[in-house]
Amino acid sequence: MSATGYTTPDSQLESVVPVHPTSERRPHAITVQSENTSYSDDFITAKFVNRGSSVNVVDGQYIVKPVAQEYELQTQRKVSKTGLMMIGLGGNNGSTLCATILANRHQITWHTKEGIQTPNYIGSLLRASTFSIGADATGQDIHVPVSDLLPMVHPNDLVLGGWDISGVPMDKAMSRSKVLDYDLQRQVAPHMALLGKPLPSIYYPDFIAANQETRADNLIPGDDKQEHLEKIRGDIRKFKQDNQLDRVIVFWTANTERYADIIPGVNDTADNLLNAIKASHAEVSPSTIFAVAAILEGEPFINGAPQNTFVPGAIELAEREKSFIGGDDLKSGQTKLKSVLAEFLVNAGIKPLSIASYNHLGNNDGHNLSSERQFKSKEISKSSVVDDMVNANRLLYKAPEVGEKGVAIGKGEHPDHIVVIKYVPAVGDSKRAIDEYYSEIFCGGRSTINIFNECEDSLLATPLILDLAILAELLTRVQYRKAGEPEFNPLYSVLSLLSYMLKAPLVKPGTEVINSLNRQRNALEAFMKACLGLEGSSDLLLSTRLW
Repeated sequence: MSATGYTTPDSQLESVVPVHPTSERRPHAITVQSENTSYSDDFITAKFVNRGSSVNVVDGQYIVKPVAQEYELQTQRKVSKTGLMMIGLGGNNGSTLCATILANRHQITWHTKEGIQTPNYIGSLLRASTFSIGADATGQDIHVPVSDLLPMVHPNDLVLGGWDISGVPMDKAMSRSKVLDYDLQRQVAPHMALLGKPLPSIYYPDFIAANQETRADNLIPGDDKQEHLEKIRGDIRKFKQDNQLDRVIVFWTANTERYADIIPGVNDTADNLLNAIKASHAEVSPSTIFAVAAILEGEPFINGAPQNTFVPGAIELAEREKSFIGGDDLKSGQTKLKSVLAEFLVNAGIKPLSIASYNHLGNNDGHNLSSERQFKSKEISKSSVVDDMVNANRLLYKAPEVGEKGVAIGKGEHPDHIVVIKYVPAVGDSKRAIDEYYSEIFCGGRSTINIFNECEDSLLATPLILDLAILAELLTRVQYRKAGEPEFNPLYSVLSLLSYMLKAPLVKPGTEVINSLNRQRNALEAFMKACLGLEGSSDLLLSTRLW
């Protein structure tokens, strides 16, 4: 009997039940034989030509000129020993992720009414999805798991830690979340107990709902934000040193904050933001404190919630420090479905007129979002999820009037579409959503698509956190140079290649936000293949269309 009161009996199944394919360890088995690709003990170096077109519109005529830029991409082959420090470690997402990794690491099997279950990483793009790398001699496409394309961290190897305003130990936090099956919780609890309780976090009541106050019993004392910043930086350094890590990914998966006001002289530049922290300015949020701490420690920071953590000063600071940031808001369920269907309708030449969504909020953050100011952050993050897809079809979207059909949340360049989002109170981790798509079809006809879906909120979010953390680590090992340049440089600080997993993708200031799932996934695939000197996927299949 362990000190936690749980027992973990030896399982007779663990020796006979195979490891799930998404959890397997496989050697990096891809070798590209090309003059464009070279291998050393330390690096994979690949030449890549970035091709595109420059368009000039003159009197309604499109003058198109192909353009190309040669690059070299260099990927460090040795995978970093990586820690994942989550803010909100003891919440639904954090505790579920830790339990998932521990169950896979220890190959814990458990029983449900459906039978014996084995741990896996289903839901992860990296572990459970594939990219095509070409065709064999018979013309059959060869697909490999995304995680096999380049050397990546295995999820089981992530070292886990982080902060939480609640001091409940991790085994009890898992039980409190009510996400996982009881038999799995029973067996993984002793391993969770070894994680102890989260590190004390910072709590500024103005930024989250008052209904979270009862959980706030594990706090860094005082109200000096500069001291809080230094404490968080020290926590990151100690975690890295104690676990002999090469890299730490800092990840916000705590409650949604209200939006921070952008105030000239306070958070509009890097220096102003640092001075505002020293002055303990009221408009500096907890998530921005954590982001600045990670940036100054040179570790990637990812924002998994919808608030504007990355105020302009934080982005400028990341640029100055050559640190990596990514966000915002995990794209786990309803938004992903909305993106897919909106893209389908527009690509099929069908004109969406309105999208009405009703969403029963999930888990404790849903409870937090019942507060109006926190809800506004979520509303903003969802507001433009179809804009780039709608705006791409300029032939359809000409009419400026939207009529009396609802509250226009989506605000594209051509506002002939409406996204109406209605939230209702939280119902626990099993959330429900209803979507109605009202569209115009041929000759003024109308079409309506109604969809009801129910999902476990944290079980959708958990693999996204894994993917984001693992991809962020990979991108720290990739450098580039243009043809003729002597030195390799790191990628730009804002990791927009993470967009597929994010609801409101953060991009380089002044550039277009891409919400199309297909374009986001294709960009990631093309980039990873470019690191191997391979062309992106071609669905032309020209040889099958010729004599």
